[in-house]
Amino acid sequence: MMTETTPRAAAEALVGAYYAAFNAGDRAAMCALLAADVAHDVNQGGRRIGLPAFRAFMAQMDAAYEERLEDIVVMADATGTRAAAEFVVVGRYLRTEPGLPEARGQAYRLPAGAFLAIADGKIARVTTYYNLQDWIAQVSA
Repeated sequence: MMTETTPRAAAEALVGAYYAAFNAGDRAAMCALLAADVAHDVNQGGRRIGLPAFRAFMAQMDAAYEERLEDIVVMADATGTRAAAEFVVVGRYLRTEPGLPEARGQAYRLPAGAFLAIADGKIARVTTYYNLQDWIAQVSA
């Protein structure tokens, strides 16, 4: 008996695969799930467009932070064009970023979430949110 995958299930699987690739440190696999013109809305920052900008952002993040995501919950709408994820970022601050506290390998645990748009089987937009003041307080303690 064949079961048909619903748009919602396909979207949830796509987003789940994206975050699994993040946790595996497999940036190539992450990028393979993104549209070429992906819009990436950085928390309290600007919008970056395209895979080259996304790759550059990830390289910068990987140099300054060691992170994994826990307690990931993915939800999608019935059309499979919108999804959301809630998770906890567990990390260490490795390299000082401009305008942020000095990095000394501080550990942090930060609730976060993301909204995603999906088109043609790829993630077309990623908008990430977390409480920056909470993170600053944790790494400043």
